[in-house]
Amino acid sequence: MEHIFLLEDDSTSRHGIALALETAQRVITQAETLAHATKILAAETFSLLILDINLPDGSGLDLLHNLRTNGDLTPVILLTANDLELDEVIGLETGADDYITKPFSLAVLRARVNAQLRRSVPQTIGALTLGPFSFDFERMDFRRDGATIELSKTEQRLLRVLVENSGHTVPRDVLVERIWTDGAEFVEENALSVTMKRLRSKLETNPAKPDYLKTVYGIGYTWAVRL
Repeated sequence: MEHIFLLEDDSTSRHGIALALETAQRVITQAETLAHATKILAAETFSLLILDINLPDGSGLDLLHNLRTNGDLTPVILLTANDLELDEVIGLETGADDYITKPFSLAVLRARVNAQLRRSVPQTIGALTLGPFSFDFERMDFRRDGATIELSKTEQRLLRVLVENSGHTVPRDVLVERIWTDGAEFVEENALSVTMKRLRSKLETNPAKPDYLKTVYGIGYTWAVRL
């Protein structure tokens, strides 16, 4: 599964790009501000980042600079309305892998995205052994002490996000966007809590006092065992 992050403040452009890029094997996570993007990127990993430069609360170039400074080498495509050669040079020297000037064809964007994904190594976690657990997300095989655990697709997605970010707190809004990728804005407020309760009932010895699926009050959830 490919996971693409899209930062674009214009809602029409953002939704159009997401529709053009999304496939059965490709999930698009969206943000419209620098602040929202920073929060998502702190909690998740992606196959590719598409960043608009001109944002209402800052610059996509600053975000790119921070990512590269912190050793994040995820491929980045920059989007900008500026067609000056100097802007393109600055973007590429900051660490961008590609640079597209608006307006652009969605077909061209798709081709550029596919090219970057072919060059990058897919970020998958495969089969894992975590304490008494064995999780194989590709084969959808989940076990505790050798016994099979049946998980719904929603429970699998929640577990995967938490395990991929083991030891880090994932905010509730990020989890909702990541789990319910289509129509996250229409998900009922307690849907995440209900899904977590079901997941704990299947994984934890004492769901009321979980050892692994921890609540970080006021923020979100974390998987307490580090990879």
